[in-house]
Amino acid sequence: MKWLVWALLLASALAQVHRDPTLDHHWDLWKKTYGKQYKEKNEEVARRLIWEKNLKTVMLHNLEHSMGMHSYDLGMNHLGDMGACGACWAFSAVGALEAQVKLKTGKLVSLSAQNLVDCSTVKYGNKGCNGGFMTEAFQYIIDNNGIDSDASYPYKAMDGRCRYDVKNRAATCSRYIELPFGSEEALKEAVANKGPVSVAIDAKQSSFFFYKTGVYYDPSCTQTVNHGVLVVGYGNLDGRDYWLVKN
Repeated sequence: MKWLVWALLLASALAQVHRDPTLDHHWDLWKKTYGKQYKEKNEEVARRLIWEKNLKTVMLHNLEHSMGMHSYDLGMNHLGDMGACGACWAFSAVGALEAQVKLKTGKLVSLSAQNLVDCSTVKYGNKGCNGGFMTEAFQYIIDNNGIDSDASYPYKAMDGRCRYDVKNRAATCSRYIELPFGSEEALKEAVANKGPVSVAIDAKQSSFFFYKTGVYYDPSCTQTVNHGVLVVGYGNLDGRDYWLVKN
């Protein structure tokens, strides 16, 4: 037992030594900004070390950006609207359908991503917070003859029981079209003539998690896609073509 106590004390001491005291104020400000609270001291130490590592990665990248080595800069973000639930596929799908409703009716209606998380499940090959497919989300809406509004079926960032209520139906979908794989020309034409398009990207690169502004490009990106987003436009900045994406 005595050896175990010494080992724990040593591990705690090492964690304290590796912490950068010059960043104390920035750490406190970051916690306050994003409402971060930690019940255990050991958890805060571990989170702090991860935060410091990420911060230094961001600072180095942005220094290189200022020297013209990158076309975008990074920032320290927190979990956004999806929380800890992998519902990107649902948000991408409702985003595309919301755009079509707006184009056809002139009304901007928020649709329920949670409706898809809870109801477009095993039958469609979707796994709620553990991932899914935008095409199958559309298929569910077609089969179900509708999707509820976000106001009536709000997002909970967790899997739940299907609670679709036809009285709260806010939109329907008659069909969807899959674009040729990898065809940027087809995507450009669809965005220009039909509206925002659901797409999947490779989002496993660390640079993606910390992206802040600019034209994002990482040569490490692959064609192995794992994250659903919504392409809402395109353009050219300083001779560099880009896609405008809602994440």
